[in-house]
Amino acid sequence: MEIFLHALEHATIDTLLVFPLLYLAYLLVSYFSHNENNKYTKFLHHSKKAGPMVGAFLGCIPQCGFSSVMSQLYSKKVVTLGTLIAVFIATSDEAIPLMIAKPEFIPNMLLLIGVKVVLALIFGYLIDGTIALLHRKKKKEILPPENNEIHHHEHHCCAKNIFLDALKHSSLIVLYIFIITLAINLVEGYCGGLEPLQVLFTNNKYIQILIASLVGLVPNCAASVFIVEMYMAGVIEFSALVAGLSAGAGVGLIVLFTTNYKKVWKNLGITVLMYVLAVLCGLIVSPIPMI
Repeated sequence: MEIFLHALEHATIDTLLVFPLLYLAYLLVSYFSHNENNKYTKFLHHSKKAGPMVGAFLGCIPQCGFSSVMSQLYSKKVVTLGTLIAVFIATSDEAIPLMIAKPEFIPNMLLLIGVKVVLALIFGYLIDGTIALLHRKKKKEILPPENNEIHHHEHHCCAKNIFLDALKHSSLIVLYIFIITLAINLVEGYCGGLEPLQVLFTNNKYIQILIASLVGLVPNCAASVFIVEMYMAGVIEFSALVAGLSAGAGVGLIVLFTTNYKKVWKNLGITVLMYVLAVLCGLIVSPIPMI
């Protein structure tokens, strides 16, 4: 019972800490989607060629607010798959604040950010370019966001009040975050901590890349914290760090599955794609030694 109460307490605190960030993120989404601000969604919709670049630079901002925003916008067909992937790859969640807290790792952090931005740009544009190539012969006019899913969103009961709309969406996501965080804390409590996971990592950097990429998919800041702590402790190499943090988009995947719930198989496909790309990111930087 004590373990459960401890896990419940930490899950509640972690959830309360992330709520303000999520609310601000959804306030931004609601602002973009509001009736009087269609010019913003039109801009994003008609500026898709710059999407991966925007996503790569927004994603490198600490924590996962923009991965949540882009997941929401992707479900509304405002941004492209390449933009979404670019944000996910560039996102490092809690890793940046943790590395800043230890000045000796600041050069490593800057290298990490630079590498992830470049990889996000490469894969973001590669995905959008491939999709465009596949659809070139069957080019179909895409309805503007206001006539598509965003139009439906604007007729929602809360859409005329962006503050209530943001509160509704962020509260729903926070509920999911709380459930998942509680589950992770319970596993940690009953298994005696996350230390047993360290035995999974070997001295083989390629196995580290495979495992770190899998750990990174866990939609919780605990994954990024675990991966960066393993790196700073000298357990994993830089390539595994990049792989794990490239797979991790914080709560971005949760938002994707909840807002794009009618396309579960597509969401699962994106998740698998994220794992494959994360492994590739790790392999690309594998020549870089442990710093």
